[in-house]
Amino acid sequence: MSEVTDERIKEAVRETYGDIARRFVEEPGETSCCGPSQSTNCCGPSEQTAEGTCSPYRFYSAEELAGLPGSVADISMGCGNPIAIAELQPGEVVLDLGSGGGIDCFLAAKRVGPEGRVIGLDMTPDMTKLARRNAKKMGAANVEFRYGEMEDIPLPDESVDIIISNCVINLSPDKDAVFSEAYRVLRPGGRLSVSDIVVDGDLPQSIRSRLDAWASCLAGALDESVYLDKIRAAGFEEVKVVSRDYTDPDQITEEEMQLLVVGTDGQVAEGEEARALLDEAGLSARALARKVASIKVTAHKPQ
Repeated sequence: MSEVTDERIKEAVRETYGDIARRFVEEPGETSCCGPSQSTNCCGPSEQTAEGTCSPYRFYSAEELAGLPGSVADISMGCGNPIAIAELQPGEVVLDLGSGGGIDCFLAAKRVGPEGRVIGLDMTPDMTKLARRNAKKMGAANVEFRYGEMEDIPLPDESVDIIISNCVINLSPDKDAVFSEAYRVLRPGGRLSVSDIVVDGDLPQSIRSRLDAWASCLAGALDESVYLDKIRAAGFEEVKVVSRDYTDPDQITEEEMQLLVVGTDGQVAEGEEARALLDEAGLSARALARKVASIKVTAHKPQ
C-alpha cells in the first residue's frame, strides 16, 4: 500500500466531493449527495427519501429547508446542524469551513441579515462553482464562496465573528493548523460552532491508512478528548460538547455500515473488500458503529 501523505488525503477528498458536485450539476434531480443507490451520507447512515436518497431532514427542520432549491438541500452532506447552536446575530460575519453546496451558509445568511455577511470556504473547485451558482439562483447578496484550504484560510486576522463547520474538519490531515487558523481569523470574543465526527478510542491503522475511508469522514476522526484538546491548544476557551449522538447499531444494516468503511465512491462490489477490512481490523460493523459519534462543539476566543 502506498504511503498516505497529507497531499494524497487532500487529493482523495477533493476528487470525491468534486465528483459529487459534478454529478449533481450534470444530472440535477436524478442524484443526491450520496450518489446513486447509496444509503449513507459522507458521515454515516442518514434518513432516506422514498427514492432512497439522502434526506437533510435528519438535521434541519422543515422551516429551515423551506424555499431552498434542490441543488442546495439535496447536496447536504453534514453530520449535524451547526446553525442550531451558533446563536447568530444580525450584522455578524460568519465563516463556514468546508461549505460544500452552501446549505449552512444560506441558513446563516437568513440569521445575520442583509447587514451581515457569510463566507463559505471550500477546497474543491467544483463545489465552489456549484455553491456560487446556488447563491446566484437564490439572489443571496450577503453570501460569497471562496476557494481555499482551511489549513491556510485566505482571510485577514480578526476578520470574522463566528466560524461554523459541518463534518469537515475531520477530513483534514492537519487539524492543529485548522484550529490555529480559525483562532487567527476570529475577532476577540469570537465563537466556534462545529458539528463533527469523533471516535471513542482509536481506529485500527488498516482503516486510517485508506484514502476512501478518509473521504468518507471515518479515517480522519479523532478520539473525542484528542479533538477537544486540539481546540484548546489553539487558544480557545469554554470548549463545550453541546450534544453527542452515537449511531444505534441495531437500526442499521451490515451493508450500510460497510459503506462507512469503503467510502462514498460505491465501487466495492457486494462489500467483500469492506468485510475483509473489518475482519483485518478485528471489528464487526456494529462494533465500529458503537465507536463513532457525531458531536456538536462550541468554543470562544478570549476577549
